[in-house]
Amino acid sequence: MNSFSYVALVLAATLSPCLQAQEQTGAEGFLEGSSLSLTNRNVYFNRDFRHANAAQSYREEWAHGILARFESGYSQGRIGFGLDAHAALGIKLDGGRGRYGTGLLPVDSEGRAADAFGYAGGALKARISETELKIGDLIPTAPVFASTTTRLFTSTARGVQVLSGDLADLSLDAGYFTAIRDGSGSTNRDGSIDLTYAGAVDAPSARYLGGSYPLSERLSVSLYGATLEDVWHQYYANLLYALPLSGQRALTFNFNAYDSRSEGKQLAGEINNLAWSLSGAYSIGAHTFTLAHQQVNGDTPFDYILMDGINAGDSIYLANSAQYSDFNSPNEASVQARYDLDMAAYGVPGLVLMARYIKGDIDGSGYLGSDGPYAYAAAPGKEWERDLEARYVVQAGPAKNLALRLRYATHRGAGGDIDELRLISELPLQLF
Repeated sequence: MNSFSYVALVLAATLSPCLQAQEQTGAEGFLEGSSLSLTNRNVYFNRDFRHANAAQSYREEWAHGILARFESGYSQGRIGFGLDAHAALGIKLDGGRGRYGTGLLPVDSEGRAADAFGYAGGALKARISETELKIGDLIPTAPVFASTTTRLFTSTARGVQVLSGDLADLSLDAGYFTAIRDGSGSTNRDGSIDLTYAGAVDAPSARYLGGSYPLSERLSVSLYGATLEDVWHQYYANLLYALPLSGQRALTFNFNAYDSRSEGKQLAGEINNLAWSLSGAYSIGAHTFTLAHQQVNGDTPFDYILMDGINAGDSIYLANSAQYSDFNSPNEASVQARYDLDMAAYGVPGLVLMARYIKGDIDGSGYLGSDGPYAYAAAPGKEWERDLEARYVVQAGPAKNLALRLRYATHRGAGGDIDELRLISELPLQLF
């Protein structure tokens, strides 16, 4: 199915219920409904490789990013039209040869990080009732195709997206994309759609269709289907159940599953993989205790779309996807214990603390001897990761909404021995 027939099919399915609407809902006008924001984001990234065979033992960079984002309103009438645009400037504060590779800054062939870089992009949009069509540089958030926010700027994808809320309680999301601009300091908006494990497969396109629906006040379901052209068909399911208890107590259960099957030219080789996770969280007042189990069934890793030149994107909603490792190696079983503390109950509103530990066992014996793209990840092994995190958002005063975040990870075993520190600050300013 080509891009035009796919978009036409999605439009027919989502727009037909609302074509009889006389006006959009709440259309303020192109300028009247517009907004302009400026976000300053500062990131320090330090990754220390502790294993003896590491090609590069140390990575350290520090950069500041300024992102301006304009979002217009929709013109009035049955069909509303609008425009979204963004421009970004990244500035190197520290980082040199021998320490490059964190993904904060673009790097030349000799390992020199750029002193500054910038880019701009935009998208046209149209709306009928509660259905939106967007074309251009977009930020998809579907569980099978999601932009990453792990570096200086959010990655974008070039293509077409349809979002609809016209059907009662049902949220629909469909997209067709042919290129990405990753979040690792790249200024290229025509980057290939690659994979986290298999690397540069250079798939011609990616498309998906899915949505979410509340079955009751406590239970909701999400279903998605996706195709990475000449690589795989992938299906995703999520069940989320929230059970309030007496007092300040609650239980939340979250089930996620991905089924991936190779298709077309099989650019990443033969894939037959089922990955799932189940987590249960118990909250009492300011405290939340979480236990999770994750399982990969398949002789290849659970792979997903890369939206960042160094680290993976966010197209993985499994419970044990952590700061460094996703615990998604072949036939890997992993368990997690996590604790969250909201310090508002102790007189510090805006401060949240988190600690978690994840341990996994890998069995890649079914892929051993193969020369395919996943051969390097096939060896049996074990891994564990410990993450500590503190997040604080200023609640009042001149620095209101300033967000500060400290993330520290320790990983040992398969995939490398590393210690990693990230310091992130972000200040959003609403200009109008």
